[in-house]
Amino acid sequence: MNASSQSSPVEASPGRWHTFSHDIVRFVVAPVVLLLSGFFTANFILSGSYTWPRTSQTLALILTVLILSREFVYKEQLSRNMAPDRAWSAVVYSCVLPYVMGLLVMVTLWAF
Repeated sequence: MNASSQSSPVEASPGRWHTFSHDIVRFVVAPVVLLLSGFFTANFILSGSYTWPRTSQTLALILTVLILSREFVYKEQLSRNMAPDRAWSAVVYSCVLPYVMGLLVMVTLWAF
């Protein structure tokens, strides 16, 4: 083999679909899921019906939300070579704010 027949290492850049699909998760899926999660978590807390099935469903929902936030938002931002503080701001924007908004919607509906 000569030097010209060997392949040189080429950095693989993510394709457009990869970037687009992760943007869909960050800007559409995560906020909608977290908005609904905040709504149902507040509903559970305010209802006073603390049965084991509802408690376990709420705990599973919170665990799912934490995993979604870390794996699909935070880690994706880190894989795009963003600084950790920028990745955390993406989590706040895409995850924390919708969750809090869901909580506030339920509290507002409960008050009226």
